[in-house]
Amino acid sequence: MFIKVLPLFLALGLFLGNGSSPADFEYIGSAKCKSCHNSPAKGAQYKVWAAGPHAKAFESLKGDDAKNPKCLKCHTTMGHTDKDLHYTLTQKEGVGCETCHGAGSAYKSPAIMRNQEKSIAKGLIIPDEKLCRSCHNEESPDFKGFDYKEYLKKMAHPRPSDD
Repeated sequence: MFIKVLPLFLALGLFLGNGSSPADFEYIGSAKCKSCHNSPAKGAQYKVWAAGPHAKAFESLKGDDAKNPKCLKCHTTMGHTDKDLHYTLTQKEGVGCETCHGAGSAYKSPAIMRNQEKSIAKGLIIPDEKLCRSCHNEESPDFKGFDYKEYLKKMAHPRPSDD
């Protein structure tokens, strides 16, 4: 009896739970983030990103490196995503918003973004040192060390309080 009922309980658990995985979310590209994350009143996160090294990461690759998957995985968002998702991303975007924050299709709406728990459930990633070190590490031929706290200050683009 238990063996026959077990699949029913598993299916019910998936139905009642979130049941979503990162593969359920689609990349939308940094340009879509701009509409809500560019005003000074909301933190101008897009402007900070666009002026920084992540937005220009692809441009820093020269010659064969610009085609090398080992380089592209850290110098572009599309370099570390499934090839089927590339219709919304370009290499010129470099290391876009979704490299650090996850594919944005399900959390992009203001109603979701206002609630961090809902955003995370819909694929938002809150970047941490481990995520940054997935690229900023000794595997890079140009690695010169990485002080997470110092780089975080340079890359910071916090959202102002909604108070």
